[in-house]
Amino acid sequence: MKPHDLPPDAAPIAFTLDGQPQEARPGETLLQVAQRVGVALPHLCHQERLGSPGNCRACVVEIQGERVLAPSCCRAPQPGMVVHTASDRATSARRTVLELLLADAPDTSTRKHDSELAHWAGVAGARAGRFPGRLAAGQDLSHPAMAVNLDACIQCTRCVRACRDVQGNDVLGLAFRGGHAQIVFDQADPMGQSTCVACGECVQACPTGAIAPANGAFAQPATEKVDSVCPFCGVGCQLRYHVSEGRIQHVEGIAGPANDSRLCVKGRFGFDYAHSPERLTRPLIRRADAPKDPQAVQHRDWRELFREASWDEALDAAAAGLRRARDAYPGQGRASPVAGFGSAKGTNEEAYLFQKLIRSAFATHNVDHCTRLCHASSVAALMEGLGSAVVSNPLRDVAHADFVLLIGANPAQNHPVGASWIKNAVRQGTKLVLADPRRTELARHAWRHLGFQPGTDVALLNAMLHVIVQEGLTDPAYIAAHTRDFEAIRDHAADFSPEAMAPVCGIAPATIREVARAYAQAKAAMILWGMGVSQHTHGTDNARCLIALALVTGQIGRPGTGLHPLRGQNNVQGASDAGLIPMVLPDYQRVDDAAARRRAEALWGLPAGSLGAEPGLTVVEIMQAAQAGRVRAMLIQGENPAMSDPDAAHAREALARLDHLVVQDIFLTETAALADVVLPATAWPEKTGSVTNTDRCVQLGRRAVPAPGEARADAWITEQLARRLGLPWAYGVAPDGSASTDATQGIGAVYEEMRALMPSIRGLSWARLWREGAVTYPVADETDPGHAVVFTDGFPTPDGRARLVPSALRPPAEQPDAEYPLVLITGRQLEHWHTGSMTRRSVTLDALEPGPVLSLHPATAARLGLVAGAQACVRSRRGEVCLPVRVDEGMPANTAFIPFAYAEAAANLLTNPALDPLGKIAELKYCAVAVRPAGPD
Repeated sequence: MKPHDLPPDAAPIAFTLDGQPQEARPGETLLQVAQRVGVALPHLCHQERLGSPGNCRACVVEIQGERVLAPSCCRAPQPGMVVHTASDRATSARRTVLELLLADAPDTSTRKHDSELAHWAGVAGARAGRFPGRLAAGQDLSHPAMAVNLDACIQCTRCVRACRDVQGNDVLGLAFRGGHAQIVFDQADPMGQSTCVACGECVQACPTGAIAPANGAFAQPATEKVDSVCPFCGVGCQLRYHVSEGRIQHVEGIAGPANDSRLCVKGRFGFDYAHSPERLTRPLIRRADAPKDPQAVQHRDWRELFREASWDEALDAAAAGLRRARDAYPGQGRASPVAGFGSAKGTNEEAYLFQKLIRSAFATHNVDHCTRLCHASSVAALMEGLGSAVVSNPLRDVAHADFVLLIGANPAQNHPVGASWIKNAVRQGTKLVLADPRRTELARHAWRHLGFQPGTDVALLNAMLHVIVQEGLTDPAYIAAHTRDFEAIRDHAADFSPEAMAPVCGIAPATIREVARAYAQAKAAMILWGMGVSQHTHGTDNARCLIALALVTGQIGRPGTGLHPLRGQNNVQGASDAGLIPMVLPDYQRVDDAAARRRAEALWGLPAGSLGAEPGLTVVEIMQAAQAGRVRAMLIQGENPAMSDPDAAHAREALARLDHLVVQDIFLTETAALADVVLPATAWPEKTGSVTNTDRCVQLGRRAVPAPGEARADAWITEQLARRLGLPWAYGVAPDGSASTDATQGIGAVYEEMRALMPSIRGLSWARLWREGAVTYPVADETDPGHAVVFTDGFPTPDGRARLVPSALRPPAEQPDAEYPLVLITGRQLEHWHTGSMTRRSVTLDALEPGPVLSLHPATAARLGLVAGAQACVRSRRGEVCLPVRVDEGMPANTAFIPFAYAEAAANLLTNPALDPLGKIAELKYCAVAVRPAGPD
């Protein structure tokens, strides 16, 4: 038991340590007490977060009256115990243990400059060469990310515990016996051929460098260490950059609230995208002899399309084109000829400035970002039902849940550190139900896997509601106190018995009843969902059903309960909070709220009435308007709609039709290839700013390295454009992405202005964020610690009650038929993220997953005449891509899966742009396709 698990008033334990009276806290070990009072004891198998097996014996002490020495790392003090750490017997034993370890190892400081073995050997006075060594163990260089040198392995098993107990991956183990014992991957496979997911937890745990980064980054100390936040998924892991000569040498996880030092393969080994030779380093203006070709957007050399320009020339040209469109085609609101796509990959301050620019300079709310292609339907349903779109509980709350329903999400691939918390919870007894058409990695940890038919979420969830209502498993007191319209749900669910829905969703009635009962009767049940729920034309209905499940059972407002839509990108929550959505201002204040508009106008120095009440166009609607010639110019910051939008061929044609397109990015993406002006921006490690993760935790990302060439921070670029568009902005944002504690200028001033419009972070000042690094909103004042769990005593609706909304069955917009008989599902991979513009420029990540694949069930592949590795062509009503086959038994029959990170086989050339009527999200998770072997037409 750990000290923090014990009652705070537990009595201390009095004992003697080296002749001095000491008091141990209940749960402390002798080693922990010694460390606390400044007694240095060697230890190698012990690491605070991994526990202490006591197998290295480097920390032994002498306890008066006991015959044998005791390992201090796993021995608890007892009242009256007398302990000697410096006796001849104890120090000699520790020194001998270290000398025996040195005998079998090389100079481990050459593998890891801060080798713990070398350090403790020096402290103990241990001499290398006192004992004969064994034959050197082998080297394994089969993995692109990590090198294994077993000659440096001391079998402390920290790597095994890190892999199994922390990350829950079950890859590493200790095999064989006696002198032949060694650490192995799976069944003694080479690391590169094992099931290792390259989270690198073993690398961070290893005390000697026996497992280390393959690039030799541990050999030399870094000259600087900078704490920041991971730039990839929405989990928001905190990390530490180790920097030398302006380059990131390696990355380690630190004890952030979302990750507690854990990282995944992208966070640990994907940082080198920032140093890619393909980075944009100077502003670019399209050459007069380079027409825009929507059929040829893959350009790795900017010289084919652009010429270099100075910043003044490029900014002048960018602003002039936007101004020209505004003035030549008068129109406001949805009719504005100008629109903007912001980014969920930048900071909160960048998102705030971007939406302010579009709204202020062009009198329109035509501004959106990737949430429209991510969780827009979840946001719509949550706002409708709860009055708030935020998650009710943090992801780590699964540790307090008896039951977790995970639906339409694959966190083992998309939120790996989040998946590790789920696996940890299952090991402690939590029942996990995985509801997903595919049998993904977490299925082996699940109590039940509900492999329902794609597109039938509403049928399954309504059947669960039916069971809960009909069997009296609701929480009447909660319903009466905190909800409205229960009668509508009760009457609606009556028609959705498991027996009636089983033929629709493909799940047996008995299984539906079993799962519904387990959810309703759990002391604490939590629902997690992903884009498999939201990216449908009935995505809002899917989310409505999940909300209803939580409300009718009272499974919300307490630790281990609630609703958590897993945010995809690192700052999709923060960008949404900051107002980068066409129907709301910052903090989800609707644009049709006159008081909210007046507050924004006053703060921004705009004339009264200049902000319209009509919501703007969404991502897909903007593309449709551009194709039709209604939107004539666009500003795009850090987004890649030429890859991410559904029916990507249509999106590329729409972008090419624009009179003027300005793109801010770090690479020449497929979208930037269609631009008139390209402005080189800073990557995440090159700027300071705040970011908000999926848990509502606002965290500070710090600048670690300089940007290459003339690349400039996005916030600086936005401020410069605003000035050229006639807005008197004077934040003084630093062009190099730096910031300080000063809240009167630069990024601090932007944050403080944003905070003035956001009641949710009213108590989180720039100075406090700089000081504390991470605070979870809502936070009312400077003394408020923040609130991880919300909706504890009601909801932010006019009457304080949540609304229950029934959901009818509606099929996907496009059904398989004789010509297109398969269903296509798209998504992300573990190694690659979003459109691949960052991760595919990481040497390690691209080596791990270098190309696109089409995943098919073995029976489906055999029926189509395909085998693993064969080339197949996938065709929909919108396009065709060809790529190799991967046979996957976890796939449902007659279903195909393609990741969307690969420009050479862009999955979104195939997907359907049909929209959810409320969330306006496209049906990216379902369309009809035909698959055939590639070959001559």
